[in-house]
Amino acid sequence: MNGLELLPVGRRVAYWRGRRQLSQQVFADRLGKSKSWVDKVERGVRSLDRVSTLHDIAAVLRIDAAVLLGRDTQPADVTGRVEGVEQVREALSTYDVAVGHSVTDRAVVSADQLARDAAHTWVSFQYARYARVTAMVPELLAGAQRAHADDPEQARATLVEAYRVTASLLTKLGEAELAWLAADRAMLTATGDPILVAATTVQLGQALRAYGRTQAAVSTARAAAYRIAPADPDDAQPPELSLYGTLLVQAALAAARHGDDRTAADLIDEAAAMAARVGDGQDHHRTGFGPAAVDLARVAAALDLGNAHEAVVWHRRATKRVGWRWLPAEHRAAHLLDAARAYLYTDDPTNAARVLAEADRTAPAEVRHRPAARSIVAQVARHPHAPATIIQLAVVLGVT
Repeated sequence: MNGLELLPVGRRVAYWRGRRQLSQQVFADRLGKSKSWVDKVERGVRSLDRVSTLHDIAAVLRIDAAVLLGRDTQPADVTGRVEGVEQVREALSTYDVAVGHSVTDRAVVSADQLARDAAHTWVSFQYARYARVTAMVPELLAGAQRAHADDPEQARATLVEAYRVTASLLTKLGEAELAWLAADRAMLTATGDPILVAATTVQLGQALRAYGRTQAAVSTARAAAYRIAPADPDDAQPPELSLYGTLLVQAALAAARHGDDRTAADLIDEAAAMAARVGDGQDHHRTGFGPAAVDLARVAAALDLGNAHEAVVWHRRATKRVGWRWLPAEHRAAHLLDAARAYLYTDDPTNAARVLAEADRTAPAEVRHRPAARSIVAQVARHPHAPATIIQLAVVLGVT
């Protein structure tokens, strides 16, 4: 192993950027990131644990991604993929209804039953039962598409919900491009109804952010939020405020991923004001929006901005809230993975392992099937003082 391979990945990025005679600003522009983001990566303040981002950097630097990764920072391979994703892909690729092809072997499902099926799929998703949701989605999509073809107005909301839950699932499973497709379908179906469009933009923003289109995610989420912004928040109803606040959160998270700390802070503060009016324990439009959810967003934003110590402070505050336990299991487990990253970046492997184990107890599928989660497990397990429970989990996942 040569000296370059011994350097942290951020230092390798800086080395190759220098070799290519690129300033931090030019390099940032080519990546679609901010100069501050590049600086934090190169100084090791911000971790590079997304495979897609590493490949984007390698492409700009005109080197193989393996040169950046090295043996010590190789992200975990995704061997725990949920079975059935190809069936979801096939369901999204079917145009039988649009071209008038009749599928006679499928039973006709009533609009009421489809609405109940969509609601049940959402509940299963919120409990992080991803394998079950993956199995449910193709039939839900097919039924909702047929119902929409028969009665577009009555079945419109159900088809939008079917696409929304599909997009949420695919984003979780690391299928960003496919999630974008599902969210795009939902957006086309929702067009003309500001509330349906706003609800759909939540998933569209998540998919765009996962796909690396952070600027598009910021502008789209902000536009959708301000389109439905109440004239007087004191007179607005909780469902309206929840959707508005959630869109602000999505825009803030995308701004943080882009390295724009000021915009992220302003948007989250605005969302917090809406959350105070809504309160915890709500789930309007499947958002789970409230003060606890906003605090969790502050953790994720701080991490993406390279402020791990701040992320730990917000994590401790958020999990002391009564509303923390009212959030869906999927949301809590996803946050605990963020907390594990924060503790890792602050050189606290003991607490990283603790919250990682808690995430696995809260929603095992969140840890065992999400590519980002598996990478965190691998990082914690490699630490010299990693507890046996985490090492065993890493062995089970095949990421040692």
